[in-house]
Formats: sequence, structure tokens, C-alpha cells
Amino acid sequence: MSNKIEIFDTTLRDGEQVPGCKLNTAQKLKIAEALDSLGVDVIEAGFPISSPGDFLSVTEISKVVKNATVCALSRAVKKDIETAAEALKYAVKPRIHTGIGTSESHIKYKFNSTPDKIIEQAIEAVKLAKTFVEDVEFYAEDAGRTDNAFLAKVCSAAVKAGATVLNIPDTTGYCLPDEYGAKIKYLTEHVVGIEKVKLSCHCHNDLGLATANAISGVINGARQIECTINGIGERAGNTALEEVVMILRQHPALNLTTNIKTRQLLAMSKMVSQEMGMFVQANKAIVGDNAFAHSSGIHQDGVIKNRETYEIINPSDIGVTESSIVLTARSGRSALAYRAKKVGYELTKNDLDIVYLEFLKLADNTKEVKDDDLHRLIEMSKARLEINI
Repeated sequence: MSNKIEIFDTTLRDGEQVPGCKLNTAQKLKIAEALDSLGVDVIEAGFPISSPGDFLSVTEISKVVKNATVCALSRAVKKDIETAAEALKYAVKPRIHTGIGTSESHIKYKFNSTPDKIIEQAIEAVKLAKTFVEDVEFYAEDAGRTDNAFLAKVCSAAVKAGATVLNIPDTTGYCLPDEYGAKIKYLTEHVVGIEKVKLSCHCHNDLGLATANAISGVINGARQIECTINGIGERAGNTALEEVVMILRQHPALNLTTNIKTRQLLAMSKMVSQEMGMFVQANKAIVGDNAFAHSSGIHQDGVIKNRETYEIINPSDIGVTESSIVLTARSGRSALAYRAKKVGYELTKNDLDIVYLEFLKLADNTKEVKDDDLHRLIEMSKARLEINI
């Protein structure tokens, strides 16, 4: 089995379903070209049947993307599939992503159907999509809550009908990592023709487990992860692209790789945040403002002496210039001396002892001591110190 994990980005489809994050075609084209440059393997450009605007966006993205596969979503509905195919007609590498709900809940309440009829619809959808494109991805919606034996039966039928990728979504974010991993492993052992297709993880973050589930999935045999920049998406969001990519990079023992150019991750995160008006929380893993910021004196001293004492990722690997030493009331002398040197002051040990006492008084009354504050603090103390300017 290959050790290459393909990255399927659905920022422009699942990510854009977040309330208030609607993008126009120009914005989608800008993000799509950046994703192509980033090195994603598949860009899910949209859901063409959903609106004329989405159809136009998928069509225009198909024209400009040069390296990645361009994918369009559809339901297991004839008109959906035909519209997706039409929108993809300019794509160098087109993929139709079609499927249907497979859990007992979806079959009974969403479709008012039966397991046998669901399998028939899945087969018909894949066969129709196959008449338009060679690359057809089948999704078993709510696979996370679908009985494994039935899920394997549906997937086997989809493979026989011509599917090239099997998407196993944890649509409601319900699965625990060991459960999701076991589901993927079960499918690798029970889907007829599994050696001809690729299993894909599409995990939601309702319980905060999307990233963990995706990693468990690839450890157990999946070879594609469906994700979004900054983890945006329906409800609590999707698997975060930057998280899974860096987990695989930082754990070489897994022997799993991606084509992502990680030094572009921070810029990509900021672009999506700006275009969608969706702020990234400061403590967000990898790309949050605080991901490489240190305010505790113990941590600061360790990082100043050797970055790896408290950082497992080199900031430059994701496009961050350097770690941030933030001055607060929890900061120690080494952090104060470090920041003072950054703004032009070489403090002797005696200087530092005096300035530090004044610094603590200021820090106790403010959230963070900035460079301007530091200048004023040191300048006021200059008459009593031996500071080298």
C-alpha cells in the first residue's frame, strides 16, 4: 500500500456552507489557485446543482486549476450528476462526487426507503457519473453511524459500478478515533474490489475529534483525507488541513506523506480567513496567533535556550518568521533581556535586576508589555543604569 496520503480540500464546498462565509466567484478562483499552488491533490469546487452561482464557480475553477483534480458534488440524482458533469467540462482532471445516506436513520427518515433500494440508487448514480468522467467518488453519507456489514455491501456495489474512491464520512462527528479506525480497517478487509479503489476520510468536528478520526483512518488504510483550511465547515467544522498535514509530517514513524508545501500554510490560512470573514481563534493549532507564542517565564527561558524544549514544530515550516516571546507578569528575566535586545538594549545583570522590578509593576497592571512600553520603561531607568544604547 502506498504511503502517500492525498489531500482533498473542500474549503470551497463544505467550508463555504458556514453561515456568513459565502464567497463570490472571484474569491473562489483566488482561493482555488492558492490551493493548487499549496499542493492539494483534489479541490472540491462546489455543488453545481445548488445555484447558478455555484455552477459558474465550478466551471471557472475548472478552467484555471492546472495540477489538482477538480471535483463537483452531487446527490444520487440524475439531474445533479448531469449538471456536475457540465460544470466540469473544462477540467484537466475532473471528478464527480456522488452518493447517498446509508445509516438506518437516513434510510428510514430522510429517504423513507429500504437498504436494497439505497444500494440500487448508489449503483445507478455511480454508473451514470461514470459515463461522464473516469474518476468517480462515492460517498456513503453518515457512514460513521452505518452498520459496518451493510456499509461494506454498499461500497462493494459502488466499486463494481465503477467508483474509484470511497468516501466514508463521519457526517455527524459521532465516532471515537478507535471506532472510526476500526471501520476503515473493516472495509479494507470486506469490500469486494477494495484493492482497485482508494478509501477517503471525511470527518466532522462536533465532538472535537475530526483530526484524530482522520489520522486514525489513514493509519488503518485510508489514503485520502477530506479537509478544509482552518477546519471550517458545517456546524463545528471539518478536519483541519493544516493539522493533519503537520501531524503526518511530525510523526515520521507513521511513514505517511503528503504533497503539501507546508511553508504556505500560514498564508493560506490568512487568505481564507480574510476572504470568508471567519476569524481564526488565537489558540488554534498550527495557524493560530498563539501557536508559537510563549508568555510563561519557564517556557520562555527554555525556548530562548533551545527552541525544541517547548516547540515540536519549527515555525518556519509553516511560514511563521519566528517564535513570539510575549511579555506578561508571568515572564522572567531571560525573556525581558531577550526582548530588550530585540529593541536595541544590551542589559547587564545589574541593569536587568533593576529594570525587572519596574517591569513587574507595569506587567501587573496590563495584559501585555509591548515594545513601546519597553522603550519607555528602559528610558525612564537609563539615568540609574549602565545600559548600552
